[in-house]
Amino acid sequence: MAAAGGIALPGLLSASLRAETEPNWITKPEWLNLTRESAIEPELPIIDPHHHLWDRSQLADRYMLEELIEDTRDHNIRQTVFVECSAMYRADGPEEFRVVGETEFVQGVAAMSASGAYGEMRAATGIVGAANLCIGERVAAVLEAQIAASPQRFRGIRQRAAWGDSSYIRALGGWPSTPANLPKRILLDSDFRKGYAQLRTYGLSFEGWVFHTHIDDLTDLAKAFPDTTIIFNHLGGPIGVESYAGRHDEVFAAWKLSVAELAKCPNVVAKLGGLQMIVNGHDWHKRDKPPTSDQLLETNRDWYNYTIDQFGPDRCMFESNFPVDKLSCSYTVLWNQFKKLTKNFSKDERADMFHDTAMRVYRLPRV
Repeated sequence: MAAAGGIALPGLLSASLRAETEPNWITKPEWLNLTRESAIEPELPIIDPHHHLWDRSQLADRYMLEELIEDTRDHNIRQTVFVECSAMYRADGPEEFRVVGETEFVQGVAAMSASGAYGEMRAATGIVGAANLCIGERVAAVLEAQIAASPQRFRGIRQRAAWGDSSYIRALGGWPSTPANLPKRILLDSDFRKGYAQLRTYGLSFEGWVFHTHIDDLTDLAKAFPDTTIIFNHLGGPIGVESYAGRHDEVFAAWKLSVAELAKCPNVVAKLGGLQMIVNGHDWHKRDKPPTSDQLLETNRDWYNYTIDQFGPDRCMFESNFPVDKLSCSYTVLWNQFKKLTKNFSKDERADMFHDTAMRVYRLPRV
């Protein structure tokens, strides 16, 4: 499932693996339109702290500023944060610096949005890029190049660690990243940690994208580097496919124990979302109609509530994970789910989860 330079496509499968497993993986607007909802509380200010942008014409897959604007139009999305997805890497030059092409690309999209010509929303006011931390201290030069490519917006690094015990699960986690032979417990690797240590020098955060089977490794990393902020992605990716299918209660019990330990680390904040991915095993994308916000909430409520209980609202932020989660539901339905989930929370608690935590953690401007 590699793109140019051997980089994984996030949450997407290679052509051969798609043909074997998910022949209808590409988002279908006509299917999404079968379930329509009006936005609840459309005036509520929101920062979406996790989405992607890409243009992969060879895959009949495009998600650019125009698509983001179309998806976000029903809710009051004030700002967004772009998270790396192996998009627009440089075709030439030293391998470890090719990732900077993605930041250059998103910086351009952010500048387009900042012009005001595309509406009030400001896209990608924060940018999270990629770097191969396994090259150790040499990654410092890559981090400097990333910051130079977007000095006002670059905020952190994500190096995916969502490793699974099958090629299918690894593909669904965007694995392998670069290089292709990374260890399955990359967060414990000594060379990785030498590179990771450079993040604090540059004031950069780290996006912790692991499956539920490796949350404990993220906890170990958080304890070893208490002065580096970690953003816990997608609630730790509970796996519900292949050998984990039909084992919800077992997975949930193990996940709870790991999340409780991770939440004890004050340098970790949690993103609430990403539970509509194929790897979660709910098969929304295979149904005759997409789910309603009530159906999503019925399935996801316990995962969200437990995470909020452990981290507290001031260390939580809702995310869309679009367009990956768009395989399962529309943007409007997704955020309606979050609004219904929090209807009994206080105004300040809701402000934290929908807006303020993201603004603080990613050091975003007030717009």
